Amino acid sequence: MIRAEHIIKSFEGRTILNDISVEFKTGCTNLIIGRSGSGKTVLLKTLVGLHTPDSGSVWYDDTNFTSLGFHERKAIRKDIGMIFQGGALLDSSTVEENVKLPLDLFTEQSEEEKLERVNFCLKRVRLESANHLYPAELSGGMIKRVAIARAIVLNPRYLFCDEPNSGLDPQTSIVIDNLIHEITKEYNITTIINTHDMNSVMEIGEKIVYIHEGNKWWEGSKEDILQAENRELNDFVFASAMAKRAKGVR
Repeated sequence: MIRAEHIIKSFEGRTILNDISVEFKTGCTNLIIGRSGSGKTVLLKTLVGLHTPDSGSVWYDDTNFTSLGFHERKAIRKDIGMIFQGGALLDSSTVEENVKLPLDLFTEQSEEEKLERVNFCLKRVRLESANHLYPAELSGGMIKRVAIARAIVLNPRYLFCDEPNSGLDPQTSIVIDNLIHEITKEYNITTIINTHDMNSVMEIGEKIVYIHEGNKWWEGSKEDILQAENRELNDFVFASAMAKRAKGVR
């Protein structure tokens, strides 16, 4: 479980997050949605510790993450997996080397143990034969699957995903969504996904938090969202659906 309590965050005198309190459940796909500039990315970065809130706190289970010093956070950071928007693979490293990197940084395992874990994770994301390929040789969907393998190689308790479907076609997006959902359930991870993709919301949105102009404007499940009596949320859902339809027409 990850919990934000009364988070306020400003940049250059402008309030980006305004008193955000929300709890993200373990074993569920928790989605943060909102328009560009709404504050959802700042919220995600604050939860993971890349931004420090002006006030308020972030809790990982029973630990106040915000109150910990840099070195004290290391134990929790080892339990965090991160999937970045573009995949963030090292271009000069093979798939195997990219996935093995967290093991090199955070464990004392033997090379044999590391390779065994890498191969297990690559098999889990259905990339068994990709060990010696370089990122330039991969499709967009394969890059995201390598990023997922790297994110889970340390067997994390918490998984953060920043726009995991960005740049992918609809069919590949569904594959990535389902893979993240399967891994969340299989390993009982607290997964938090920052997205504007309404297909993701309706496919895997077990808990959804809608951020509007820096405020938590609505929260609920994918079953609730279409019946929500919230004008800003309804406008966002409608605009997202129309944008998706227009993109399909082209």
